[in-house]
Amino acid sequence: MPRAAAFFDLDKTVIAKSSTLTFSKSFYQGGLINRRAVLRTAYTQFVFLAGGADHDQMERMREYLSALCRGWNVQHVKELVAETLHDLIDPIIYDEAASLIEEHHTAGRDVVIVSTSGAEVVEPIGELLGADRVVATRMVVGDDGCFTGEIEYYAYGPTKAEAVEELARTEGYDLSRCYAYSDSATDVPMLSAVGHPYAVNPDRALRREAIAREWPILDFHKPVRLKQRLPHLSAPSRPALAAAVAIGAAAATAGLVWYASQRRARMRPI
Repeated sequence: MPRAAAFFDLDKTVIAKSSTLTFSKSFYQGGLINRRAVLRTAYTQFVFLAGGADHDQMERMREYLSALCRGWNVQHVKELVAETLHDLIDPIIYDEAASLIEEHHTAGRDVVIVSTSGAEVVEPIGELLGADRVVATRMVVGDDGCFTGEIEYYAYGPTKAEAVEELARTEGYDLSRCYAYSDSATDVPMLSAVGHPYAVNPDRALRREAIAREWPILDFHKPVRLKQRLPHLSAPSRPALAAAVAIGAAAATAGLVWYASQRRARMRPI
C-alpha cells in the first residue's frame, strides 16, 4: 500500500511555547545575547502565547532574530542547545501530542515535524520525540563557522506545503492518506495538502477556517515530561549532538543537521 505520514507543526501544536524563544535564557547565560534581548524575547513569547502572530508580526520577528544571531559561532550555540534541551523542552511537550505521535507510529506512518523555527532547535526536539524527519528554517553559515544573518531556507506558510509535497514525491507518501496538525492560519496551505487536516489549539483565523472547511479541532492542554509519558522516547542510546543554529521562533533561524540515532531510523531533514 502507499506510504503515509503525519506532519506536525511544532510551536503550540506539539509543545506549549515557542521552541526557539524558550532557549533565550541559555543564550544569555552563554553570552550570545544581552539582558535587553532577553526581555524582548520574553515579550515576544508572551505575544505568541496570548494569540499567536499574524504575517506582519512574523516578518518583523524574522528580521529581528536573523539580525540578532549574525556572527554567532555555530559550535558554541550547538553546545548551549545540547546542554539545555531536556531541561527546557521536555516539560512543555503536550501529552496529547506525544500520544498522537505514538499512535501514528503504531499505525505505520512516518512522523515529520515541519516548523518555522530553526533547525538547531527543531531537529533535536524531533529526535527527542522519535520523529522520522524534520523540515525547519536554515540560515547561511560563513567560512568562519558563524551565521551570516542570511536565510538559506525559510519554512513558513506556502513553503511548508511545498516541503510536504516534495517529501510525498521523494518518500512515496499518498497525501490523501496523510495527516497534518497546526495551530496557525499561516499553515492552511500545509493543512490543505493532506487528506486529514487537524486544527490544534487554533488561533482565531484558523478556527474560522477549520469550522468553514469542517476540519476537526483539537485542544491540547496537558504538558507532561516524556520520561513520564513515553520513557522509550526520552532515553537516547547515545548523547545527541546538535549541528548548527540560528534563532527563529516563529521566524527565521536555522542550522546544520543534528545527528544521532536514538529510537528509530535516522532523521533525514529536507
